Amino acid sequence: MSSPPKITIRPPLTTSPPAPQPPAETYSPPPLPWLLETWNVTHSTLPMWKSKRNVQIQYTSLAPSDPSVTAEGGESDRLDDLVTYQGLDSSKVSSVRGVDKAANAQRRDVWDWRGRGWLVVAGSRWEVIGWGEEEEEGGGGGDHAPTGSSPPGGGGTNKNKWVVTLFAKTLFTPQGVDIYSLSPQGVKAETLQGIKKALAGCEDGSVKKLAGELFEVAVDGERAG
Repeated sequence: MSSPPKITIRPPLTTSPPAPQPPAETYSPPPLPWLLETWNVTHSTLPMWKSKRNVQIQYTSLAPSDPSVTAEGGESDRLDDLVTYQGLDSSKVSSVRGVDKAANAQRRDVWDWRGRGWLVVAGSRWEVIGWGEEEEEGGGGGDHAPTGSSPPGGGGTNKNKWVVTLFAKTLFTPQGVDIYSLSPQGVKAETLQGIKKALAGCEDGSVKKLAGELFEVAVDGERAG
């Protein structure tokens, strides 16, 4: 196994007081188009995923809250947020839909979620605290894109994208971390090791603690849609 890549996990902005943020050269928020994918949740600390499998989260851009947000080429501040999953012993695909609104007008890595339908009373805040790309197995040299910087383009190799998200504590759920992967197989072992190491080295004490609580979310590919 290769040595773990250098990965930056930034402290969350929701803690009070927030820990110092890393310099721009080691972390910057992902471009919004980069985030607009259907992601597989492969690792988590959130207890609710222990009884679920094949968990996916799809982000789709929505019209901005105000036309001025995108008047000069800015990115929308609203996302459609669709979570789908199966129970461990069920083939039924269940879903939870909500809307994310950027919590900071200048950033697109801190979002306030609000449920739709009967879940409209439910809300939470989540943040992207780490992100990057890796070459998939057989993709070439096995190099990893610099974390928190613009991903390299071209090259003809297959890239697997990954995201680390932090969810703030709510009345119903504890604070928790998810690891998303574009590939259902998840990130490579050395990338996972690098993410865990970066979580454990985060300047925020609650994130350090969560690093030791990560578990693998069941992904077996037995779902259609």
